[in-house]
Amino acid sequence: MQPRRDTRGIVDARELFARVRFRRRMPCAELRPYLEHYWLIDGELSEPYTSHVVPHPSVNLVFERGHDRPEVAGVGLGLFSRKLEGRIRVAGVQFRPGGFRPFRGEPVSEWTGRHVRLDVDSRLVLDVEDEDARVAVLDAFLLGMGPVPDPQATLAMDLVQRIRDDREIQRVTDFARACGMSVRSLQRLFADYVGVSPKWVILRYRIHEALERAESDVEWAHLAADLGYSDQAHLVRDFTQTVGVSPTAYARALT
Repeated sequence: MQPRRDTRGIVDARELFARVRFRRRMPCAELRPYLEHYWLIDGELSEPYTSHVVPHPSVNLVFERGHDRPEVAGVGLGLFSRKLEGRIRVAGVQFRPGGFRPFRGEPVSEWTGRHVRLDVDSRLVLDVEDEDARVAVLDAFLLGMGPVPDPQATLAMDLVQRIRDDREIQRVTDFARACGMSVRSLQRLFADYVGVSPKWVILRYRIHEALERAESDVEWAHLAADLGYSDQAHLVRDFTQTVGVSPTAYARALT
């Protein structure tokens, strides 16, 4: 099984990849039900660079050089920016949407928008030079947290995957009906296991696709229709509010 290769969520991915080594690695088989992948960044920057990410509906665990302790980053509601400078090493864990709850008992909504340092020495991971060995240390660390299988977590992960894969899913009421659930039950499941509402997830995946499609010549009115927007103006509004610039301004900056 290979990690996904898309750049969804990364603002101007080509510029970031030109400056640092970015790669994804899969965890061991026991952790794959809960994790998207590990993401590793290494580099030596001659001048500071600020990266921007439109977060996935995922919790991340991040080990980063310059910080003594790793950070649990709950689902980010807005654009995430991080200044990179000097010698860079980051080892991140991206949980599947819904996959973090088996590692912790509380509702994932309690982590949303928060960044919490764990009482763990980051050197456990960052001082490991060999990449395969670094991945093995991450595996061992997460297995040591003792994830507990949870049918509700599995259901939440499956539902989010359906939203990611199917652009026809546009309305929460229709999606809940198709899942055989009430809107209230669906919203409660997402709050407890994903950390954000199903409507938020639908909108976020639309913006991710718009970001990726902007890297090629795109007709925005057609893309708005493809993504289920009633008109181009609604796509422009959501894109601008999330990314900070209009779709056309973003596309021009890539050329």
